[in-house]
Amino acid sequence: MGTLILVRHGQSQWNLENRFTGWVDVPITPLGREEAHRAAKALAGVAFDCAFTSKLLRARQTLDIILEDNGQTGIPVSEDQAINERHYGDLQGLNKAETAKKFGDKQVHIWRRSYDVAPPGGESLKDTAARALPYFRSKILPEASSGKTVLVAAHGNSLRAIVMELDGLSQEQVMKLNIGTCEPIVYEVDSSGRVLSKKAVR
Repeated sequence: MGTLILVRHGQSQWNLENRFTGWVDVPITPLGREEAHRAAKALAGVAFDCAFTSKLLRARQTLDIILEDNGQTGIPVSEDQAINERHYGDLQGLNKAETAKKFGDKQVHIWRRSYDVAPPGGESLKDTAARALPYFRSKILPEASSGKTVLVAAHGNSLRAIVMELDGLSQEQVMKLNIGTCEPIVYEVDSSGRVLSKKAVR
């Protein structure tokens, strides 16, 4: 049996400013650092064998805090843009409230929460899953199914795609799924990668 731990990064500067962030490489805020320290405390006593993160600073900063707080900075860490946040295309950098005024709340909600509708020039959740899940299946899940404890620090939408797969969610169900910042989700998996249990730790 292995353990897979998913953590969304702490609050970023553009989360604070209510902007669409996507692949723009912004850091976490002081609150984001506090959130990461809380996640580290929630995971105290867990011995990680390896970790995975995206190519974006906010995810790596969160991961670094968790590892530093728990004295585990020496473990292997893999970075890959396959688990970057969803690319928001033309919306990146725009204030979400102002965008809703311009295009309407309904349209913006569809862009943000639907499965297969992409914003102009950007990715849908389906597109994000198409790049994140092959990497998850080939690199991350095999480590956990081999009996290791694996930590993944990534983003709301790349993690939504992973949780959708692990939990067997439908397209309609994943529209309602929200991954909280720095709220670890812990899965126990068997040698075939099948989920045995799931819990949130705080």
